[in-house]
Amino acid sequence: MLGEPSLPMALSWGSGPVSNMTVVDKVLPDMLHLVDAHWYQFPPMNPLWHSILGFAIFVLGCVSVIGNGCVVSIFTGTKSLRTPSNMLVINLAFSDFLMMFTMAPPMVMSCYHETWVFGPMMCQVYAMLGSLFGCVSIWSMTMIAFDRYNVIVKGLSATPMTFNNALLKIAFIWANSLIWTLAPMFGWNRYVPEGNMTACGTDYLSQDIVSTSYIMVYSLFVYWLPLLMIIYSYTFILKAVADHEKNMREQAKKMNVASLRSSDAAKQSAEIRLAKVALVTISLWFLAWTPYLVINYTGIFKAAPISPLATIWGSLFAKANAVYNPIVYGISHPKYRAALYKKYPSLACSTDSVSDDQSVASGATVASDNNNA
Repeated sequence: MLGEPSLPMALSWGSGPVSNMTVVDKVLPDMLHLVDAHWYQFPPMNPLWHSILGFAIFVLGCVSVIGNGCVVSIFTGTKSLRTPSNMLVINLAFSDFLMMFTMAPPMVMSCYHETWVFGPMMCQVYAMLGSLFGCVSIWSMTMIAFDRYNVIVKGLSATPMTFNNALLKIAFIWANSLIWTLAPMFGWNRYVPEGNMTACGTDYLSQDIVSTSYIMVYSLFVYWLPLLMIIYSYTFILKAVADHEKNMREQAKKMNVASLRSSDAAKQSAEIRLAKVALVTISLWFLAWTPYLVINYTGIFKAAPISPLATIWGSLFAKANAVYNPIVYGISHPKYRAALYKKYPSLACSTDSVSDDQSVASGATVASDNNNA
């Protein structure tokens, strides 16, 4: 009919009804000063997206809290797993546990109300804690990679990790992470509501030098530097593994035997499997946090328009990282599975019992553990 608008008032997949309303309309008055003008151009998100995000975070939160809680409980409660190297694993699981224990409930509540409902101060605390636990996770994995490098590449010449060494590394991880994540609360950048208005994070839309410099320096020391260190470690680990396997095959061929694998070789094989598991875990971490990095870089470089819907994926992928590790442990760590079955039979992946030299942990050091025994 003549005079009717060409676009009907209908729900689109990514937004609410076509109207003059914006995604900021439900934001509480005391939060408005933190909202960047960029978000005022977008219509409200379809409520379905808030429901999907809230449900996903609820499920991820439950899995992460239960899974990582089991990892911490079993590694601290099982004598054979309480080793210096496994303290890094415990630290990683503890950080992942705290990530979803603190992140999931506020976000689920905010998704229900379709906006952040806990005020400016809690927005700052929420964003700082999310950044802190993410930073602790990546540096824990970096230390795990160097532990693998120390054992597999250096071999018998490596200095075994002691409990004091492990505690010093853990103290460094937390101190380093606190420095970077407290900075926005003291004026170097700031924590603000994200585009979906149900969570908070770093301000990547302000173009002043204070805000952009923080994003660049933070990403350098919390993303790129750990990534390069891990690549360095695993490059030499894979080279050492390949050389070892080649020498084993050549020696077996000369002696006209099928295999030279003794008990020590079996331990080396366990180390190789362990390194593969740790590499998978670390790869999943970068898969989880790279979308959030891309969103931050897109914001400071104005490379492309950022929609509220796009910020959902950054939040979801980043928080999903806290779920990966207990699943990896359950699939790949026979000794952990045996302890899990003994302590929590309903959660166990397998009832198989295994010997100590068959155990493969994400980041646990079998060889150095034996040296410390």
